[in-house]
Amino acid sequence: MKREWLLKRNCSLTPRQLATAYLLLCGGSFGIAFVFALQGIWIVFAFALVEMAAVGAALLHYARHALDREHIALSERCLLIERVLGARTEQVRLDPYWTRIALPDRHRALIEIESRGTRVAIGAFVDDATRQQVASELRRELRGASFLA
Repeated sequence: MKREWLLKRNCSLTPRQLATAYLLLCGGSFGIAFVFALQGIWIVFAFALVEMAAVGAALLHYARHALDREHIALSERCLLIERVLGARTEQVRLDPYWTRIALPDRHRALIEIESRGTRVAIGAFVDDATRQQVASELRRELRGASFLA
């Protein structure tokens, strides 16, 4: 028996689409700035540089976190929780026999998973309804698993 859940962000742009959009923004902004620069108004070009640097920084942050996810895998021997946040990956292995699931009890509350003093909060990338569904399924799978019989 093995059961898995994948909780990830709903990103609407791929990295290639993001790069294309940024290049189009830069082209438009620098094109207009160039027209003003030809007329001797160089300050517009400076503002375009600052503007595109700020937009580039925001899009870079978006791109670095577009693939953030939480992967939960339940097997007979282990409940594995893997979180990917930017370039950092974290894995937590819990004993399924001793694992307890706290259902989210309020709006935007995360799923609390605890086993032998180790506590993990998951569900940051999904909505409340999905969080409730995953918590209920995980709790049901833990209760009904063969290792508990």
